[in-house]
Amino acid sequence: MYLTIQGIVLRVTDYNDRDALLTVLSRNHGKLTLKARGLRRKNSPLIAPCQLLAFGEFTLFEYRGQYTINEAHSIELFQNLRRDLTKLSLGTYFAQVSEVLSQEDLPNPELQSLLLNCLFALSRLNFPEMLVKAVFELRSACLAGYTPDLFGCHVCGSQTPDRFDLSAGQLECHGCRSGDSTGIRMPVTAGMLAAMRYISLCDPKRLFSFQIGEETLQKLSSLTEAYLTTQLERGFSTLDFYKSLLI
Repeated sequence: MYLTIQGIVLRVTDYNDRDALLTVLSRNHGKLTLKARGLRRKNSPLIAPCQLLAFGEFTLFEYRGQYTINEAHSIELFQNLRRDLTKLSLGTYFAQVSEVLSQEDLPNPELQSLLLNCLFALSRLNFPEMLVKAVFELRSACLAGYTPDLFGCHVCGSQTPDRFDLSAGQLECHGCRSGDSTGIRMPVTAGMLAAMRYISLCDPKRLFSFQIGEETLQKLSSLTEAYLTTQLERGFSTLDFYKSLLI
């Protein structure tokens, strides 16, 4: 049986001397593992559409639940991204997160759209890396079911809370924290809170239609990173590599 999908390559793994396995995030079929025959050969026609972070159309042959690429065509290769190592490493981090959050054969069009929009923002629109990173981290956490409660202190209801509980995903005031409470809190400002509310609730097509100061953005990026990794209870090697390039 043949199947045609549009997907973005999240990971490429060597299978043998000639072939490779791709992890691809598709719109209607979720995460798929595809065998790319001959991909490791120098003149393979699959090289461009089957590279990491390539978005393309794939014609697949399915047999007993296994998929082999019969034909592939590139739709977007994000060439500008590939000319900048830090941006490329950030995009690879987005891909690794997407692989963790997606499931086999479970449609996830929102996550695919988020990933594509963020790669496009890095490659074509030249938005600041920290801005794209913060948007991706918080919005992907929301799509994974970890939408934070951002509507006031969870204890007293104050609209001017000054800290965010990474484990509980909720706001609180300094005076509302009990002595025996556990978990890590990070400071949050009014500007950070406004940005977090916008990212969490806005139309997907307007994810980057807000403004934020550089100092506030730095703090926001640190918070969204800590929130995502806390909720997923894991780190990411690609994130570590990206951050090593900034030193």
